[in-house]
Amino acid sequence: MLLATDLDGTFIGGTAEDRETLYDIIRNSRDIQLVFVTGRGIRSVLTLLEDVSIPRPEFIICDVGATVTHLASLAAVEPVQSGIAKLWPGEQVREVMKSVKGLLHQEAQQQYRCSYYYDDATDIEAARAAADTMQCDLILSAGKYLDILPKGVNKGNTLQQLLEVLALPHQHVLVAGDSMNDYSMFETGFKGVVVGDSEPELVARTAGMPQVLHAARSGAGGILEAMEYFPEFGIYL
Repeated sequence: MLLATDLDGTFIGGTAEDRETLYDIIRNSRDIQLVFVTGRGIRSVLTLLEDVSIPRPEFIICDVGATVTHLASLAAVEPVQSGIAKLWPGEQVREVMKSVKGLLHQEAQQQYRCSYYYDDATDIEAARAAADTMQCDLILSAGKYLDILPKGVNKGNTLQQLLEVLALPHQHVLVAGDSMNDYSMFETGFKGVVVGDSEPELVARTAGMPQVLHAARSGAGGILEAMEYFPEFGIYL
């Protein structure tokens, strides 16, 4: 089994008891391969992993899918990363987006994405049109985060490409998330769990997906529910 999970609100969310139970299951099973799929940058994830209670993943998909790293070597996963890099327009993204009213640039080190805060005053349609002129996608999440990414690049697409590198079938994968930047992972058709207390739009958009469980418990508790709900993963409980 490969568990591909968002971090904030998902893998590191929920009750302390549920987190401890989930982390113990992962540490004690040789059959679970862990991949973090997050909006955080790699430095932020590495800082998080200084907490020894958190299991270490084998791979980290960061920047909402724009970067993918093998943790042990800290090397980019190829040819996936090179393909993403070729699609990124570079510094012109920030220059073009300056014309959009109501965006606040996030001062974080990013290589193949550009991130902003937005609010009700932001002209989202103008932002989307600006992204289109650069052959980029715009992703909104949590009612305040706006990401500009290379066209077609997202968490789900990058995860699919990583699975091709690993030659791992889709039926061995469980995805987990809580916000709209996780939607692409469910859209790909993986079995998945939308954990409790997720962004309402994500809950609504995944409501008709038969392979997706809408868990009652938040964070790690929702992942535990999914491991029990799907027969092929229930052996871990």
